[in-house]
Amino acid sequence: MAATNISVEEDQFCCPVCLDVLRDPVTTPCGHSYCMECIKSYWNKCDHKGVYNCPQCRESFSPRPVLGRNNILAEVVEKLKKAGLQTARASQAYSNVLEDVECDLCTKKKSRAVGTCLVCLASYCESHLKAHQENKRGSHKVVEATKQPQKRLCAQHRKPLEVFCRTDQKCICFQCKAEGHRGHSVVSASAERAEKQKQLKDAGRRSRQVNKDREKEIRHVVKYLKQSAEAALEDSERIFCKLARTIERKRVEVKDLIRTQEKEALAQAEAILQALDQHMTQLNIRDCQLDRLSQTDDHIHFLQRSRSLEGVSDAGDVPSLDVHPFSSLIIMRKSFAELKDRLDDVFKKEIATISDIINKEESSLSTSTSKPPTLRRGESVEDLLVQNTTSSAQNTTSSRTRAELLQFCCEVTLDPNTANSFLSLREGFREVTTGREPLLYPEHPERFTCWAQLLCREGQSGRCYWEVEWRGGGGVSIGVAYKTIRRNVSSTDGKLGHNAKSWSLDCTDSACYFQHNKTRLDLVMPRSNRVGVYLDHRAGVLAFYSVSETPTLLHRVQTTFTQPLYPGFWVGLGSTLKICPFFNFTA
Repeated sequence: MAATNISVEEDQFCCPVCLDVLRDPVTTPCGHSYCMECIKSYWNKCDHKGVYNCPQCRESFSPRPVLGRNNILAEVVEKLKKAGLQTARASQAYSNVLEDVECDLCTKKKSRAVGTCLVCLASYCESHLKAHQENKRGSHKVVEATKQPQKRLCAQHRKPLEVFCRTDQKCICFQCKAEGHRGHSVVSASAERAEKQKQLKDAGRRSRQVNKDREKEIRHVVKYLKQSAEAALEDSERIFCKLARTIERKRVEVKDLIRTQEKEALAQAEAILQALDQHMTQLNIRDCQLDRLSQTDDHIHFLQRSRSLEGVSDAGDVPSLDVHPFSSLIIMRKSFAELKDRLDDVFKKEIATISDIINKEESSLSTSTSKPPTLRRGESVEDLLVQNTTSSAQNTTSSRTRAELLQFCCEVTLDPNTANSFLSLREGFREVTTGREPLLYPEHPERFTCWAQLLCREGQSGRCYWEVEWRGGGGVSIGVAYKTIRRNVSSTDGKLGHNAKSWSLDCTDSACYFQHNKTRLDLVMPRSNRVGVYLDHRAGVLAFYSVSETPTLLHRVQTTFTQPLYPGFWVGLGSTLKICPFFNFTA
């Protein structure tokens, strides 16, 4: 059977997780292939959920699939590696063959030439070269063996090229130097070669460094995109689950309301039926009495007894059934239909808005990466990443409207495990106050022990916005911090804004200033005690707003964030800080 040649690229056999050639390849039920260790490590992080998804197509599996080595794919990858190595060796061997020069004087078996005479324009093996040198007594110029010795001669004077003219950038002979290159910068061929060789090595080293930096940058972006996508999926799952729980709770409440109205209406109807039954019994009794009285022939007796039969009321005196519950149920059904339509419109609008934002981000990213960036002196790869992702964000943060900010509003709640013992949490972990007496919180490694501050539960690594309100004479610090911020430092190094792992806006009744890593910047006093915080983690943007009818930018930070950021607060004695609820946000 004839072998079939299939043209493939090496990157077709790269693992989507580590971006390297597949090692011990395995294939998931959805058909995508990964290194066995890569996909195991990725799925180990999902053990607490019990749901495992494909990193590429996001298809979910439960329980965890049992993966076996894909032997066919492993053999293909191994052959691809061997083919690449053989091609490289063949190319090197072919290059070596091209450099071999045969002796011009050997008649039977051609020996390999070791030198070429630029006068005789012939190449000689070791023995013939020795005889040639003895015969010519060393008067001929002999160089390393070459197939085209005429290229080593000056085309004008037919003399060996021995020096290099830097002015004209070409090799020349000594006669050329004396005649047509007077006043030019002429150096020996060996000196120019050493300089050129050094330049080429430096250029190659710079190119390799640029490639390494570029690769590092791309891998950093890939890692960040995966983390951001995972965080976005978790946030969307959490939000939709919460929304589903809210809808389910409202469904139960409405169901109970309908059942209550049904019971009330049925009880009213039952009472009316009982009244009608009693009235019917009275009518039957009167009819029997009337029948007996009708049999008498004494008219006076009839008239005297008939008065007693007139006491039975008419059916119109029985209360009628109130149809209001029934009409309210009709109105309720109509309201539900309208609510469904409004929800459909809201979802369509919001999904369209999210799609537009994603498309704009992808367009911005593709534009910024169309030209490979270059590193300048003193610049890091992270600086390049910030340049590529924040070119459009440089001048837009200060001009955002509140409606634009609210597109990124997110739910944040205080983490009681991080709260200092002098902090009291209320309102479902959304409000915190500093008291004079410590509370008996359980010990926890993440608790702040020296400063009256705490973090939120949710780490932010995308675009998000939240608002807080504060009051009291002790002042507050509103900021963000890495989770690795130190918790038990009694000096100012442990306070928000006084270290390299946190940023804070400090507000009192008489002052407002921004702090980071012990650097303080005095700001204009905010017009409102409501402060909005906008974070674009990937772009490295952190902005603080004074929120009233329109947001006023207080301060904007442009930096590089290397870890997820957690909203954090310090609350002075006698002050109270409250996280504004998500459902109270109004544009």
